[in-house]
Amino acid sequence: MPTPRPLLPVLLAWALALSSPAAAAAADDTGIETARTARQIAPGVRLESYDRLESDRWLRIDELVVDTAGGTGGAGGVRVEYLGGDGPETVAEAAARHRAGPGRRVLGAVNGDFFDVRGSGAPLGPGLRDGRLLHSPAPGTASAPAVGFGPDGRGRILRLGLAGSVTLPGGRVRPLAGFNAARPPAEGFAAYTADWPGAALPAPGGPAVELRGGRVAAPPVREPARRARPAPATTLLLARGATATAELAALRPRDAVAVAARPVTGAGPVPWAAVGGREALVVAGVPQDHDGEPNDTAAPRTAVGFSRDGRQVRLVAVDGRQRDSGGLTLTGLGRMMHRLGAYEALNLDGGGSTTLLAGAAGATAPTLENTPSDGTPRPVPNGLVLTAPAGSGRLAGYRVEPLGGVGPDFGRVLRGLTRTLTATGHDAALGPAPGAPSWSAAGGGSVDPAGVFHALRPGSATAYARRAGVEGALPLDVLGPPVRLRPTRDRIGLAERGESAGFGLVGYDAQGAAAAVEPRDVTLRFDRSRWNVTGDGRGGFTVSARTARATGMLRATVNATGASAELALGVGLEALPVAALEDAERWTGPGAAAAEGRAGRGLALSVPAPAPAPLPGSAASAAPPRPVPLPELARSVSLWVAGDGSGARPDVRLADAGGAALTLRGPAADWTGWRRITLPLPPLPERPLTLTGLSASGARGRLVLDAVAAETPPTGPAPAYRTRPDPVVAGAAGVRARPWRFAVGPAVPASARNPDVDFVLTGAMERPAFTHRGVRFLPLDTGRATLDGGGLGRMRTLRAALAAAAREPGTGALAVVRQYAPRAVDRKEAALLTRYLGEFRRTTGKRAAVITVGAPRFTAGRSEGVLEVSARRGVRTLFGADAFAVGDWLSVRPG
Repeated sequence: MPTPRPLLPVLLAWALALSSPAAAAAADDTGIETARTARQIAPGVRLESYDRLESDRWLRIDELVVDTAGGTGGAGGVRVEYLGGDGPETVAEAAARHRAGPGRRVLGAVNGDFFDVRGSGAPLGPGLRDGRLLHSPAPGTASAPAVGFGPDGRGRILRLGLAGSVTLPGGRVRPLAGFNAARPPAEGFAAYTADWPGAALPAPGGPAVELRGGRVAAPPVREPARRARPAPATTLLLARGATATAELAALRPRDAVAVAARPVTGAGPVPWAAVGGREALVVAGVPQDHDGEPNDTAAPRTAVGFSRDGRQVRLVAVDGRQRDSGGLTLTGLGRMMHRLGAYEALNLDGGGSTTLLAGAAGATAPTLENTPSDGTPRPVPNGLVLTAPAGSGRLAGYRVEPLGGVGPDFGRVLRGLTRTLTATGHDAALGPAPGAPSWSAAGGGSVDPAGVFHALRPGSATAYARRAGVEGALPLDVLGPPVRLRPTRDRIGLAERGESAGFGLVGYDAQGAAAAVEPRDVTLRFDRSRWNVTGDGRGGFTVSARTARATGMLRATVNATGASAELALGVGLEALPVAALEDAERWTGPGAAAAEGRAGRGLALSVPAPAPAPLPGSAASAAPPRPVPLPELARSVSLWVAGDGSGARPDVRLADAGGAALTLRGPAADWTGWRRITLPLPPLPERPLTLTGLSASGARGRLVLDAVAAETPPTGPAPAYRTRPDPVVAGAAGVRARPWRFAVGPAVPASARNPDVDFVLTGAMERPAFTHRGVRFLPLDTGRATLDGGGLGRMRTLRAALAAAAREPGTGALAVVRQYAPRAVDRKEAALLTRYLGEFRRTTGKRAAVITVGAPRFTAGRSEGVLEVSARRGVRTLFGADAFAVGDWLSVRPG
């Protein structure tokens, strides 16, 4: 079970770190770790998952940490093995098929080598399994970098090459230039066997002969067609170049031909298992600088690192190309691996290939932990897999979790509601073990025989799963009753009948603390002739359509309190106009001009002749006068394209809600006349999206574009979300009843100041942090965007202030004051701010508030017990304060 990292010790440690200029400078380079969970997978293996806020991006990192010391390594302990080799497939598919051996099980896996993604699909580097060479590096490379593991589990970075020979009739021996290599050599012989790890064999580009049992099975073929891997006990021998071609052409059936291939290392023994990689990230304890190299761009990354003695192995996945995780450069990855303790580290394939699987105590198979940038896991040819002894299978404990797994509300239940618990049995080695438990609970609730926890009163509780002296426990936090309800999605749009989509319900108590609301605790109202809505078995709901086209509304009501929420539904796609291009003359860019469209005005993009190498290829592009919004639920973008048969490609350029660029690439326009093309939208970008431009590239030609549209389900607008006024909103008498007052709003002349107000906070943020009558006020500058260093600076300032407020006995509350700037503060920073303040409140017993100055309208509420007040611009909002009051410590009168 993931264990949240305690916050208060972190804050205090951070405050101490700030007292050292050297430590503060080091922190500037490393960012802030914002969350960490850890779970033990097996003895000597754990999963660490965490987020980081850097100066220019968020990062989401997962790492499998393997300790092969202390008897866990070797033939009977944890091993790192070669994964795959049967052609491109997802890491999960390969792990499910992996033969771990008698009495062993699979714990986790990552993707492996770079591969010939547009050709054979085979890895470009070497690969070893059980000390046997599966494939050599690409021809022309004497040796290639790889990660290797010995029989004792110890790992290292090394270079692997091929030592091979072909013995022809008469005893003539020729070197073997490639063995199951992704590409045949330009000169010499190459061999392919049943160990071929790609999809189809590469185009031979020369004659080939089939060998069986060390003899020629049939006459040589001048140019065999590409085909699947050879059958077992069969070798396909290829020849390239005049000498090798002539020698192969001279072979006759039944001729004896021997092919030998073995791996060689630059130094040290041949490893038991190995997978190729590319760039060295850390060498002899020194992170490497890759600045200026072609691959040194921010991207999803997979890396392997080793301690100096090779006993500790880190398999690391960094998500990228997403708003929630921007990825790392090679240089940044090397620094991170060094920071994690790697003495050596190697970069493996990244991008859409980056995948990490990890198991859990009692689990029968590992599951996907990271978020692949393609939206779904990419098929890859190989990887690394962790295996360990299967264990005794005798019950030694239970892993107890709420249904639906981990999340921000893990272990929380709203009073009067329920939470389904699961108990997974495990043995002493954390492998699966059978045995249904009996349930019990202590504290603020009870558990029925089916494992359903019933929350009876606010406070702490513990659920127990027990059997024959073995138990597992889950601490639970019972919140207040739900006063608000929200769906996890405001709208669900389905493309067609039979398609389905999921949603969950989140309830909030009076302090704004959130917990999941399960299907048994709500009543749903919807048109049952048009929709099916059922529980998904994980604490949420699944919606499917019974008709081809419809719109509707779903209303969910909490049975215990009557709190309710609505969700808009729609099915069927309609093409909603995005850009008619009647204003084509206002679209600007190289090669762009207004032209006659399919119906009215259109946009012409003329691609010039390609530039000579090494200059980049030619393109034409046009940007609209202003970004054009796409419907939030759009599934695809379509447009009419008049081609001239040139093969030029139209592209649609978009930006997500965070400003990240996204390009939809169209097909080569090898047709003439008008044709409508449809470009699907990938699932990951943060909505809503905006159209930022249209372009054409590739072959020289002229395309005319018209009528850009978005295929969108017709759900209509999202339901309005209404909340009751928060109790802190009071009249003048309620504010005056507090011991002292302050105001938020515009500055006024001294003659007009209210003597009952101690001070006024304006939008200028001219004051530094200060403490007044038990309240520490912390102005946060929102002038810089989260991903422009603003978020990192603000969170550092906040952490220092929280640590100081936690230490000060005379401080009873902390109030964060910030200027309204929704485009500068992203949602992850806002959530982090609330989390830090909520943890501060829970761990210290002190109060917290966020006051936003200059908002378009007044709002007041709370999240995780933290008061959140937005003061309307241009008017004065009056606050009464008592930092040590029982109950709410603020009263607010809107301006």
